[in-house]
Parts: sequence; C-alpha cells; structure tokens
Amino acid sequence: MRARTLCSVEGGGLTRAKRFLTGVLFVGLAAGLSLPTAAETIALVGGTVHTVSGEVIPQGTVVMSGGKIISVRAGTDHPVDDVSVVDVTGLHVYPGMISAGTALGLVEVNSVKGTRDDTETGNLNPNLRAKVAINPDSELIAVTRANGVLTVLTYMGGGLITGNSVVWNLDGWTWEDWTVKDDAALHINWPSMVKASGWRNRKSDEEQKKEREEKLGELTDMFDEARVYMKAREGNSALHPEDVRWEAMIPALNGDQKVIVHADEYQQIESALDFAAEQELDIVIFGGRDAAKLGERLAAQRVPVILHRVLNVPRRSWEAYDATYTVAAELHEAGVQFCITYGGGSFTAANTRNLPYHAAMAAAFGLPREEALKAVTLYPAQILGVADRLGSIEEGKDANLIVTTGDPLEITSEVTYAFIGGNPVDLSSRHTRLYDKYRNRPRTDDGESHLVPAAGTER
Repeated sequence: MRARTLCSVEGGGLTRAKRFLTGVLFVGLAAGLSLPTAAETIALVGGTVHTVSGEVIPQGTVVMSGGKIISVRAGTDHPVDDVSVVDVTGLHVYPGMISAGTALGLVEVNSVKGTRDDTETGNLNPNLRAKVAINPDSELIAVTRANGVLTVLTYMGGGLITGNSVVWNLDGWTWEDWTVKDDAALHINWPSMVKASGWRNRKSDEEQKKEREEKLGELTDMFDEARVYMKAREGNSALHPEDVRWEAMIPALNGDQKVIVHADEYQQIESALDFAAEQELDIVIFGGRDAAKLGERLAAQRVPVILHRVLNVPRRSWEAYDATYTVAAELHEAGVQFCITYGGGSFTAANTRNLPYHAAMAAAFGLPREEALKAVTLYPAQILGVADRLGSIEEGKDANLIVTTGDPLEITSEVTYAFIGGNPVDLSSRHTRLYDKYRNRPRTDDGESHLVPAAGTER
C-alpha cells in the first residue's frame, strides 16, 4: 500500500490557542502541506470514530473516495492503495451535524433589509423555492461550518404557505453544487389558536377569532382548489393551463413531499394534526414547544417533531424554568421521532452555529447523551429523507465528516478538520480573520497596543 502522510495532529499536542489558529491546517494555511483534492482517496487514521448509527470505534480508520465513505474499520490499516493519510490520533471523528431549519443563506444582517431575502409579499406562496435565493458568499456559512454544522434545511418565512425548503451542504459555488434534496418540504405557518393580549395586540377577542378563521379558511380553500386543479390536469391538461402555484402543491397532495407545519402551541399542533388527517398530508411539526403534551397522539400518528430553540425561556409565566429544556427528553420517552434545531426567525442565520449547544442542554435535562448526538445528526437526516446519504458514518454514505478535539456538544471542543463530500473544507471565517487581525495589531516596545487615543481622553 502506498500512503502519503499529510499531517499529524495529536489531541494533546497543540495548545487551545494554536488549535484555534491552525484549525485550517488541512487547506493549506500551514506551510509545507500537500493538499488532497475531492478526487483523491483520503484516510483519517487513528482517531476515535463515532459512527452514531453503530458502535464507537477507538483507534479507527475512515477512508473516503469519490465523495463517499468507502471503509470504516477498527485499527490503523486501510484497504486501498495510493491514499492520502491524515493522522488524527487523539482526536474524534463524527458525522457532520445537520440543522433541520434555518434562514442561513437568506439573511446576512438581520437589521439591514437589503441583506434579507427570507420573506415574500403575499400570504400564499407555495411556488417559492428557497434554494434559488441562497447567497453562496454569505459570511455566516463559513462561521456555521467551522462549528461542525455541515448541512442545513433552509426555508422561507412570512405568510401562511411560505414555499419549498432545500437541504443543502455548506460548500459550493451555486445551488447546483450544494443541493442535497431539492424541494425538501412545503412549509405552512399555522395560525395562532389562542387569544393574544397585551400592548402589542389591541384587537378584540372577536376580531382575533375572525382573523384566525379567515386564515384557516384560506388554507383549506388553497388545498381544496389545488386538489381540483390536480385532478383536472390529470383528466385533460390541454384544457387546463399550468398554474405554478397549484403545480407546487401537487407533490404534497400526492404524499411525495412532506409538509412542515410551524406550530408551537398545543391548540396549533392539535389543529394541524386534524387538518393533516383530513387532507391526507405527510406532516412534520416544526417548533413544538408544547409537543410533549401531545406526545401520545404524535407517536400514534407517527408525526415527527423538529424541536427548535431548546435554549429558551418558558412561554408561560407559570411554567417551570426548565420547561423548554426538558421537551426533548419528554418526546423521547413518549416514542416520538424528533430532532433538534435552532430555527424560527431570521436570527437563526447567525446562530445556526450554536446548534450543538441546544442538544447539549437537552442532554443536561434528561435526554440520553447518545440521543442528543443523534438529534443533530442521524435523526434530522431521517426526518428530512436524506438518511441514505447523511447523518452517520457508514460505508456508502456521503463523506460529510468533522474531526474534533472532543465531544462536539461541549463548548470547549474544537473542530480541527471538516470534509463535505470528501472535500477538505476551509475552517477559516470572518471570526478567525478578525481574531488574527486584532491579535497581531501593532504594539509599542512595552507591549501595549499601539493605538491613538481619542481627543479629550487619557491613554
């Protein structure tokens, strides 16, 4: 066997500061490295391999070729010739994490309207496609993948029916490069079913009830009309011109596409479940703060939950402080299929990087540690229909991998290498560039920063 050792980084061989600055060793920021390409065969040798779907392999080897994982085995031997070896002794190999709901790629600066493309005018927009609006040059993409999140589901917001989301990898030049699953789901923002009060809402109870009924009526009419359109087109398409809005709903009506319903409240979730049964839709609940209270029904109907924002305050003043922290554990105990994300608003774009810490909080409040890891790897892949490609380290799956100094759910762990489709990914970002810039700012002979004080101030 011919092997080229590209680099060797033992877990205890680097200080934390040095690891932070050299996290991009594999992409050429360290001098003298011969860089592998996506076409080359790469072996990660000697690390602890966390397959997620199976056993943990101490001192294992993972071999990638052609964008796929071709071998996962114990020991440091690899079964192929002409392989580029990366010695990861003392480090840990995990599948890349998956965020099952974010505005990443659609929002850059939340407070600057010109950098936001996450909403559209109109209340019913099933024909919108998030993938064509994603900005591949977003600074937030590099920040997110540097923390081990390599794949996300991006969806549009605003209105009742917001359009189609996309599952994509955080690497590529265009949407053709990065798309994992096109039109992954049709998204619905379910109307609030409870009375709103306070200074933000001055509408009377009757006005709120009327508004709610109008929105529910719009949803019902939309699906009913789309079903009539579908049958008419099947009967004689020549007599019925194509309508892009109705066409976009046909996969959901046929059961070929999931419908992700954004709902947090008990009454919202209950109403959405009734609607799905009536319309024969394959739905997923997104949000789900009250989902555990309907755990038995969700499990019986096999409706998954994408739980967002574990790190959050209780919705009601009388709830316990840990009400949102324990929902994941309660869903697990009820037998409900679920995953964890950081979703629900435009701020998710900048904070998608914090996904592992939401899973960590759930683990701290009752969710088994293994389940918390699966909740950000394998389980989102299963719910989004991409588990044949992502979510675990298995032969034949896409080589989306991260190498870390420890448990990725721990805030003290660092991502040393990342691979998307077997391709080494640059882990530098705006954060690391700013760190380097200010760490190397000019200083005086006495070691102080060489900064000019503002007028009227003392140094």
